[in-house]
Amino acid sequence: MPFVNIRITKEGKVTKKQKLALIEGTTNLLHDVLGKNKASTVVIIDEVDTDNYGLGGDSITNIRKKKK
Repeated sequence: MPFVNIRITKEGKVTKKQKLALIEGTTNLLHDVLGKNKASTVVIIDEVDTDNYGLGGDSITNIRKKKK
């Protein structure tokens, strides 16, 4: 059973339609490239707040504020 975890930031306001496209597209990719069964392919989308990850010792929220 293939298991795929997609992580995206919450800041982009990803719609339900876009999430469905990610799930469908990922499932199809695994089927087409690896021959995996679509019915047993699990795709999970995690939305991460920019306060909850960082780069170079600072949160992404702070980095983006500094760029403005």
